[in-house]
Amino acid sequence: MKRFASLLIVFLLTFRVAYPVEGMWLPLLLEQLNEPEMKSMGMRISAEDIYSINKSSLKDAILLFGRGCTAEIISDEGLILTNHHCGYGQIQRHSSLENDYLTTGFWAMDRSQELPNPGLSVTLLVRMEDVTRRALEGVTPDMSEKAREEKIRANIAGIEKEAVEGTHYNARVRPFYYGNEYYLFVTETYNDVRLVGAPPSNIGKFGGDTDNWMWPRHTGDFSLFRIYVNKNNEPADYSPDNVPYRPKSHLPISLKGAEKGDFTFVFGYPGTTQEYLPSFAVEMITAHENPPAIRLRGKRLDIFDNYMNQSDLVRIQYSAKHAGVANYWKKMIGENRGIKRLDAISKKQQLEQGFMQWASATPERSARYGRIIPEFETIYNRLTELSVDETYLIEGALGIEAMRFAYAFGRLAGAAKDKSKDGAETEKIIAQLKQAAEGFFKNYHAPLDQRVFAAMMQDWFAHQETVRMPAGLVKASIPYGTNYDRWASDAFSRSIFANEAATMDLLNGFKSRHARHIENDPLYLLARDVYQHYFEHLQPEMEKLYARRDSLQRIYMLGLMEYQPNRRFYPDANSTLRVSYGQVDDYYPRDAVHYRHYTTLEGIIEKEDPEIYDYVIEPRLKELYRQRDYGRYAAPDGTMRIAFIASNHTTGGNSGSPVLNADGHLIGVNFDRNWEGTMSDLMYDPDQCRNISLDIRYCLFIIDKMAGAGHLVQEMTIIE
Repeated sequence: MKRFASLLIVFLLTFRVAYPVEGMWLPLLLEQLNEPEMKSMGMRISAEDIYSINKSSLKDAILLFGRGCTAEIISDEGLILTNHHCGYGQIQRHSSLENDYLTTGFWAMDRSQELPNPGLSVTLLVRMEDVTRRALEGVTPDMSEKAREEKIRANIAGIEKEAVEGTHYNARVRPFYYGNEYYLFVTETYNDVRLVGAPPSNIGKFGGDTDNWMWPRHTGDFSLFRIYVNKNNEPADYSPDNVPYRPKSHLPISLKGAEKGDFTFVFGYPGTTQEYLPSFAVEMITAHENPPAIRLRGKRLDIFDNYMNQSDLVRIQYSAKHAGVANYWKKMIGENRGIKRLDAISKKQQLEQGFMQWASATPERSARYGRIIPEFETIYNRLTELSVDETYLIEGALGIEAMRFAYAFGRLAGAAKDKSKDGAETEKIIAQLKQAAEGFFKNYHAPLDQRVFAAMMQDWFAHQETVRMPAGLVKASIPYGTNYDRWASDAFSRSIFANEAATMDLLNGFKSRHARHIENDPLYLLARDVYQHYFEHLQPEMEKLYARRDSLQRIYMLGLMEYQPNRRFYPDANSTLRVSYGQVDDYYPRDAVHYRHYTTLEGIIEKEDPEIYDYVIEPRLKELYRQRDYGRYAAPDGTMRIAFIASNHTTGGNSGSPVLNADGHLIGVNFDRNWEGTMSDLMYDPDQCRNISLDIRYCLFIIDKMAGAGHLVQEMTIIE
């Protein structure tokens, strides 16, 4: 085992860490690094019960859902559970004014009613393996960064090819500790995933954006899907002949609940954390990138709200978009507050000062580490300027939907003008654009987007010098002065790409001479200028700075581990399967305020507001509450528990992850963090960081007692 793992083992044997436990740990290494501590906290299963390649284990029930959530298999017939907000896009795409599943919910009462979802897949980990030695084979200290990367890339290509040769599996080698270690992940992907059930949004999104990232929470954030395979139980594209998947393992479900002090662990696919960044990076993110992004997203959300409140159709069209914009908007606000409260930048600076003093103590360390912090400062000073410009491009200009859509038509114009391209190539592009246009206009409202255009341009010109903006965009604004509404009206009224009929007419009757219609379109021209500015002025320099930064970060990571041999170093999250563990726990968010560890149905009744959709309560739910008809899903005190909090270290991507008890039984579904803990991607605070989970008993109660879909519960393995 390499030095990183050895340091952790020494630490765990000589120090007892106070609970809760920070970190997102590789399941492959739990037996060596974490099992003694997990058992001391109350875990009754073994590390091999969690991850094994020799027998079925819990890992065989954990899925990467789509591109950024987690799901778990909860029956031997391929039934899977994830968050409502993870399945929201699929629920929205199946919704219409005639079948508004967002509002009414959806429940398949038999297999024939389960709905296919083209483009949705789930991925199961087959195995992981430490391949550091092979990935770094032939890498020498005197290599340039470019030569080093080329050598590692070639090594990885060979490892991945060998791992899946003769199979239908996929393989990917991922770097850890900023390229100091490498692990191979062999996976199996299933492409026939069907919607089985989802509660109404006023359950699945109860509290809406107001309650998002907040505790106490009363959201029934879950949805159900099913994996289908061919008759050999192998992954297959959608076919009516496919059958439900028979998994190696599925999670048993406990009705015993979660009480304060109980051991819990989360098993899922956390997206990204950056715990080991220098102070300059944290300052760049919180002081320079987040503020304009928060402001621009806030303006878009206000516009979305205005139009969605006026039209049910627009509400359906923009529900998923609104959720996507709002989620990170509120997260950034909480992150900035948490970093300030923790005085995180100052703490990082103190660490760096100590590191520099340590590095200067010997000539060898000084030569290896002495210039890292000053070089970081130089890199981030310039990178900060460029990242602010990038933020305005992404959050401002590319927040305008029709501009993003219009830019895709540059391929068609280019192909039409290129004499070396044959007609078949052009027809292929037209077919692709037709398909894209159908999806785009299904969920598009031009008046809303036009208003976004005016607001984004007004903000951009108010907060940035024009010399830092795309030259073509600045030139286009001159005739309008500060009348951004008139500019928006003119651009949208003359553009092909804000109008479905005009777009389809162009594609259906396209001739090579029509390329000029694309190239003269006002929204296409603005989009081209924005992308050109990024690719020609921002990206090249940023990539060079990122390459220098990444090289330094790799060395800095080594130095930190040498400087702090007793510190627990876990790898940053990178969308690979991890385990985090802790205990059910309450917390004190501020002076004289105490939050207990669970919420109940009484809290939903208290929040009811018939005038606000997010706080409307389903009549059937109120009836069950009045009758206290909770069945076997009630807590021992007779209440209907909704959600609970624990000290498991989670981040984006952990949405939908199973929360498991000491016996490895499913007791909850992770769906959020508390607002006070949103800075945990950059710095973890054990006193404030809590993961928020749906109590599995409320999930089953909604399925069984409210929706009348008890046949789904009958599939599950229930432990009373």
